Amino acid sequence: MTRKTPNLSFFPLPHPLIVCFGIFLLILAGCNPQKNTYAPPPPPEVTVSTPVKKAVTRYMEFTGTTEAVESVEIRARVEGYLESINFTPSTKISKGDLLFVIDPRPYQAKLDQAKADLAIRHANLKLADATLKRLEQAYKTRAVSQIEVLEAQAKRDTAKAGIQAAEAAVESAELDLAYTRIHAPISGRIGRNLVDVGNLVGAAGDKTLLATIVNDDPVYAYFYVNERLLLEAEEAERKQRKDDHKRGKVPAFLGLAHEDGFPHEGQLDYIDNRVDPDTGTVQTRGVFPNPERILHPGLFARIRVPIGDPSEQLLVPERALGADQRGRFLLAVKDDNTVEYKPVRTGVLMDGLRVIREGISEKDRIVVNGVQRARPGIEVTPKTEGAEAETGEKSPNASE
Repeated sequence: MTRKTPNLSFFPLPHPLIVCFGIFLLILAGCNPQKNTYAPPPPPEVTVSTPVKKAVTRYMEFTGTTEAVESVEIRARVEGYLESINFTPSTKISKGDLLFVIDPRPYQAKLDQAKADLAIRHANLKLADATLKRLEQAYKTRAVSQIEVLEAQAKRDTAKAGIQAAEAAVESAELDLAYTRIHAPISGRIGRNLVDVGNLVGAAGDKTLLATIVNDDPVYAYFYVNERLLLEAEEAERKQRKDDHKRGKVPAFLGLAHEDGFPHEGQLDYIDNRVDPDTGTVQTRGVFPNPERILHPGLFARIRVPIGDPSEQLLVPERALGADQRGRFLLAVKDDNTVEYKPVRTGVLMDGLRVIREGISEKDRIVVNGVQRARPGIEVTPKTEGAEAETGEKSPNASE
């Protein structure tokens, strides 16, 4: 068996010029004296701005509950069967309106009986007076003994005391009869009737609860202040009173769970006279007008109270702040474009800007964008941008 020789006609030989050109390139690459060197990346770019300086009113914010300024439980003061209900549940009523009627007939009968007993007592007194006068005349002629006169005087005095007792019984019966007609003691909004017509109320001395009335204009809001904020507020108040030579009402602002901000304005009217040693808080109360009955007793409420007068503060965007184990901090760019770590003491938040109480100056260039790329000690490429442009127009109020 013979071995076939491959046909080389299918593999054409390269042209001599191409071979020479390839050899030249290899020689040229081997003779190149330049070498690859490491080129460091450019400094990261960050956005910086100087703090905003403006007058800020510091506010304290709390959570509390609303309560009616007046709340009354309507109870049966006498025993009897409920005869009528004279109101519509959950409506506005006025002081003096008739609400319930308890069957008055037993008490009318007792009153009539007491009046009859009083008339008898008056008749007895007249008889005792006449008897005493007759015996006194007879005693002058020694027709009767002195003992008989003294007995007549005692009967006359007993008759007088009986009249006083009978008058008291009449007054008590009149009160019991009046209690069968139950009137509203205050103006406000009444709830539902808790007992239906025909039921026995006030049995065995039980003061049956019939309904409740609340006066919810104005409305109270109760909340608790911790001792640190209490001391700060009192210090600010003393300073303000020293400057103004007078003490005015402290305003307060309230917002409900579904409301933005604090649309309801009122004032503080009460603070407890002692701090609770168990909780370290003191109970405080604000009063808020409620003509449209928007604020219902028992609602969760947010309360905001100003502390002192507005003062100049430095503010930076909230997003510029960082936090670590040492607390809150800011990153600032120094004159040589290196990053500096600045621990700060923060204050209130105002429309996206945070008040910085300590740790920076108004000339510091604070990193507000690109904080993740900046590290203390590294060089950066700062790009200036005003902090006002970050959040738009600001109001002069702040809260915490």
